[in-house]
Amino acid sequence: MLKVPRGTVVHDADRGNVLADLDTVDSRIEIARGGKGGRGNKYFATPTNRTPRQCEPGEEGEERDLRLVLKLIADVGLVGLPNAGKSTLLSVLSRARPKIAAYPFTTLEPSLGIVEAPATRGEGYGRSFVLADIPGLIEGAAGGKGLGHRFLRHVERTRLLLYCIDCSAEADQDPLEAYRVVQGEVEAYSKELASRPSFIAATKIESEAAEERAAELQAALSLPVHRISAAMHKGLDLLIGELLRAVAASRDA
Repeated sequence: MLKVPRGTVVHDADRGNVLADLDTVDSRIEIARGGKGGRGNKYFATPTNRTPRQCEPGEEGEERDLRLVLKLIADVGLVGLPNAGKSTLLSVLSRARPKIAAYPFTTLEPSLGIVEAPATRGEGYGRSFVLADIPGLIEGAAGGKGLGHRFLRHVERTRLLLYCIDCSAEADQDPLEAYRVVQGEVEAYSKELASRPSFIAATKIESEAAEERAAELQAALSLPVHRISAAMHKGLDLLIGELLRAVAASRDA
């Protein structure tokens, strides 16, 4: 018996096919059947031969090479370029404590956090959802560049995607170009994943210049763009409320 985390996908290492997707609590599968046990000397005992020196060997069991792949299970997945503020947002919205620093690729492994409904939200909203942060994506990530491609599988199970776009004056890339790069990498990895409901968050909105860049991004995309600042706790309640409502609708569906 081998216990694995919920969300583990079991592959046959030789054939490459999926044997099981253990995505529910207490799900289990028999991968290799054990051989029939041999009969011991006690089976051959008789009234006249109480301690026989006779037994049967057991049969060999099945052997199989496996590859186990963990895909985290979350409601909302954070995607964005390195240093876009995803880890800071996760730490502010939940009790998760991912590494945060002012340089790219501080996130080296996925992080999960539970986001609770703000007290200002009334009925009709879900009470909480699970938020996943993955390493930042760079152009070419779906083809193997950077770190994010190793972890894109962790957002495959999410119901929604939240694109985090740095709109501060210190951002390395134009917000529109940043969105196109990230969205393009998600689509290159999985068209089905890219087609799921998504939200756009303009992060680090802490100046008038950042507000202008966010407004330009919204005008260029003709899509709603949530203006937030995790550091200043700005715009977070509205964003959480929208995500809660979307997650609740997805669960009902």
